[in-house]
Amino acid sequence: MIKKVGFVGLGTVGKYMATNLLKGNYDLTVYDKNLKTVKELVALGATGAATGIEATKGKDIVIVVLADRESLEAALSTETGFLDGLDPGTILVDMGTHSLETTLELSRMAAEHRIVFLEAPVWGTKEHAAKGLLTILAGGDSTVLGRCRELFTYISLNLIHVGEIGSATKMKLVVTQFQAQLMEGLAESLVFGEKLGFSADRIIEVFESGGLASPLVHSKGRTIPRGDFSRNLALKYVHEGLKSVKAVADRADLKLPGNDAVFQVYEQAVKDGRGEEDFSAVFKVLRK
Repeated sequence: MIKKVGFVGLGTVGKYMATNLLKGNYDLTVYDKNLKTVKELVALGATGAATGIEATKGKDIVIVVLADRESLEAALSTETGFLDGLDPGTILVDMGTHSLETTLELSRMAAEHRIVFLEAPVWGTKEHAAKGLLTILAGGDSTVLGRCRELFTYISLNLIHVGEIGSATKMKLVVTQFQAQLMEGLAESLVFGEKLGFSADRIIEVFESGGLASPLVHSKGRTIPRGDFSRNLALKYVHEGLKSVKAVADRADLKLPGNDAVFQVYEQAVKDGRGEEDFSAVFKVLRK
């Protein structure tokens, strides 16, 4: 039975995931470079750790939610990280989103240390995380996933086992590609409709009256016209995901013209300094 949980990475989504785990009465120890966020979790009942090793040593399961490869490599390195400090048999769950190469390398490193590895990138926004409504895409041994299932219910609404290690990362690329194109398409339609003399409210009213209705259209179709681009899903992460999609497609000699075009829009948004804003900020690129 899982009782002792180590949690590394209290960013936009990770902070809420850790908060929701406290509802399960787990012995939760958290670590992040942002000491303010650690203190917030401590006030809610978690134990704060000064280092990654302190947060992960002697735990039944260790959850890592780090957005970029550099942070993940630093957290796991033998020089500065905690991988060497994990007890054999510990379940290590990577819930960040990384390249396929990074995921497979992490799986190999875990095996060398006799650590049980599960990839489980989460899909959703800050709001989904806060309400415990994330979707978890899991790759790895189904028996290991079964041991984690109860814990995962505190942070997710949907848990989908998509296959062996690497499968969840691949599926997350598919999700990212589609989500990014939907967002760019909505932003482009709002700009086009505005030029034709329609208000954003009227455009969204028409969209929601038929087959174009969706949670994304409903939420972003209202925040964009208000100029609200506060970060829910960071544009820079979507951009990185599209870059990974492009790399995988290029290696497979697969033509994805829609992805290539949308990638250019997100890339321009990052160059314009929009990376820390919500991914709906691609609207600003199209409206110039």
